[in-house]
Amino acid sequence: MTLLVALTWDPKPWVERFRLYLPEHPVAVLGEAFDRSRVRYVATWGPKPGSLSDLPALEAIFSLGAGVDHLMGYPGLPDVPIVRVAQDDLTNRMSEYVVLHCLMYLRDQRRYDADQRARRWEPDKAPPIAGDVRVGVMGFGVLGQDAARKLKAMGFDVAGWSRTPKSVEGFEVYSGEDGLERFLARTGILVSLLPLTPETRGILNASLFAKLARDGRLGGPILINAGRGGLQVEADILAALDGGVLRAATLDVFEVEPLPQDSPLWSHPRVTVTPHNSAVSDPDMTALYVAKQIRRHEAGEPFQNVVDRTRGY
Repeated sequence: MTLLVALTWDPKPWVERFRLYLPEHPVAVLGEAFDRSRVRYVATWGPKPGSLSDLPALEAIFSLGAGVDHLMGYPGLPDVPIVRVAQDDLTNRMSEYVVLHCLMYLRDQRRYDADQRARRWEPDKAPPIAGDVRVGVMGFGVLGQDAARKLKAMGFDVAGWSRTPKSVEGFEVYSGEDGLERFLARTGILVSLLPLTPETRGILNASLFAKLARDGRLGGPILINAGRGGLQVEADILAALDGGVLRAATLDVFEVEPLPQDSPLWSHPRVTVTPHNSAVSDPDMTALYVAKQIRRHEAGEPFQNVVDRTRGY
């Protein structure tokens, strides 16, 4: 039975890996001729509407990235399990990104970059240490918990927030609307790793920023969003930066991608822009993960990391 690769980017590296790791399954590519009646699995990101319809033998859809919002609301999405990619390579990449930018703010690296360009020698007398800085991670699933553990190992004071109650050893985890305000009130660096759902769309807005801690050692609250662009209201981020509500922001995701050339985010002095590369899916590791899941399924075992369609993640 066939594995169909349906991607918005170059499928060739993925087809090569799937043929290597799943030699027992023919691999087809959306846009080329294939027998729709023989497609048993789909590996996809951002498929065109209708392209996954009329696949009578379909048993599972694999989302080749950490999120699944590109599939939620998809017209005519087949009623089969949707499996998220949750493997160490992607998780480690995300944690590296989060730790990097928290440390950049802790050590005020952007100021030193500017000092170097100006040939200005102005060391801090007593910079804060990680234990002085309260980091809050919104979205406390696999990615959020791994990032939190690594931040804690660096000495940061870390807590988490989840939409639903969750117990994670070694961390205070706030939940729901009631817990959100208490979580924000203790947070100096806000790290957003939330999935994009109808409930979380636009959650990073002026109202939320105003509730962040004002007594931190970094001179004001800081936003790091490596989740989804739809979580943030960019006009509110800019207004919060200009009004002193936020001290700085690191943004890896945007309302429109690629980020338009005329966006003021590009040139804002307190914004760090990265091109949605905090946790890029590696074809080798991701194809291995999909192959493992398919073999589990064909051995009679359940898929891992199946999406709850009612929650959207």
